[in-house]
Amino acid sequence: MQLSGDSGRDRAYQYLRGTVLSDPAVSGTFINEQAVATEVGISRTPVREALLMLAAEDLVQLVPHRGAFVAPVPGREIAEMMQARGVIESWAATTCLASPDGAPVDAMSAVLGQQRAIVEAGDAKEFIELDSQFHALLVEAAGNTVLGRLYDSLRARHVLLGVVALQRSATRRQDVLTEHQAIVDGLASGDAIEAEKAILRHLDTTGSILMQG
Repeated sequence: MQLSGDSGRDRAYQYLRGTVLSDPAVSGTFINEQAVATEVGISRTPVREALLMLAAEDLVQLVPHRGAFVAPVPGREIAEMMQARGVIESWAATTCLASPDGAPVDAMSAVLGQQRAIVEAGDAKEFIELDSQFHALLVEAAGNTVLGRLYDSLRARHVLLGVVALQRSATRRQDVLTEHQAIVDGLASGDAIEAEKAILRHLDTTGSILMQG
């Protein structure tokens, strides 16, 4: 599997963060270092280096003599993540709408169209990867690189929890499309208050589904 990156450590980090840690099946298990090394095409040493980086981000827990453990996401962390996303995305909406260029409505609508195209046939992770892209477009357009990096650090959790939400609600895919359309409509209208309401409703709904589990 070819991944971008300057080193084996970087490639292992990207693979672990973007693929392994976004899989709900991995929650509550130890990561198989050799399996990761084989998949990425590197030795186990850079895999361990990547796991140290992920441990520093609290995405894995390093257990002596056992390896890297992927702990289930506790309810408090779910609530705090949704709150953090709400703050950043609401700020991004207000900032974009106050700027000359406005919000990236066309780009977000295009991603929403991709979600609609796979709502029945696509797998859950593909759908949520697009969900993550939809929201990231808004944050990126706001132009604050520090907040952008902070938001990007939530991506692995975003994808993981989004997939879990789909698994727990039979109607969640269609509901996400409706909620995303409301966000686009709020942004397209230029009404920051309506856009913020749509964003927070969307995040609150996802959080409620996750907290019921």
